[in-house]
Amino acid sequence: MSGHSKWATTKHKKAVIDARRGKMFAKLIKNIEVAARTGGGDPDGNPTLYDAIQKAKKTSVPNDNIDRAVKRGSGLDGGGANYETITYEGYGPNGVALLIECLTDNRNRAATEVRTAMTRNGGAMADPGSVAYLFTRKGVVVLPKAGLSEDDVLLAVLDAGAEEVNDLGESFEVVSEATDLVAVRTALQEAGIDYDSADPTFLPSMQIELDAEGAKKVFKLIDALEDSDEVQNVYSNFDVSDEVLEEVNA
Repeated sequence: MSGHSKWATTKHKKAVIDARRGKMFAKLIKNIEVAARTGGGDPDGNPTLYDAIQKAKKTSVPNDNIDRAVKRGSGLDGGGANYETITYEGYGPNGVALLIECLTDNRNRAATEVRTAMTRNGGAMADPGSVAYLFTRKGVVVLPKAGLSEDDVLLAVLDAGAEEVNDLGESFEVVSEATDLVAVRTALQEAGIDYDSADPTFLPSMQIELDAEGAKKVFKLIDALEDSDEVQNVYSNFDVSDEVLEEVNA
């Protein structure tokens, strides 16, 4: 499995307990509001909203905050912003490719914050299309092992369109086409298997192996980008070994 996936898992665990919880809550709430505005406020009829709410709940976002976001997005309450999704492309240290996904109500502010984070941390913006071709849009469901085997998970999701099941150590990762994400998630539910997250994502077609020095630089850049309220997700094509990750975390 890729070091990027391990880094994402580590970041998720850290974010629940550290000072960035507020920023994570804000981004999850924004996702709920946009999903409700796009597909309506009923989670049963809006799979994107359902998954956004589940992710927020699993990250301990208060129910009142979730309910207000749904109402704002669906038009039941005023005060909702008109968010748009913008994806920027760039390169980090060691030639690592970056896709930076923003959800913003101010395109100029988002562009400024992304560009500033990049230039201050060894990154460089790239022309549209020069990085995106290195990534493929996929659906990824992450679930705790909880006594399950890889075969148990594969059996549950194979007919729903799952392409592979990866062992991440403490959890499994189910990869599918992005269009099959809801079907895979539903298949897990019907099999009585709980999951931590179900998200469309960008997976790299090739990866760049980093040593500890390179990894520290790339992690610093990604931290700076994710620190922006405008940035929702950062996708990259780096790979780090377990040994390098331990050295970085030491």
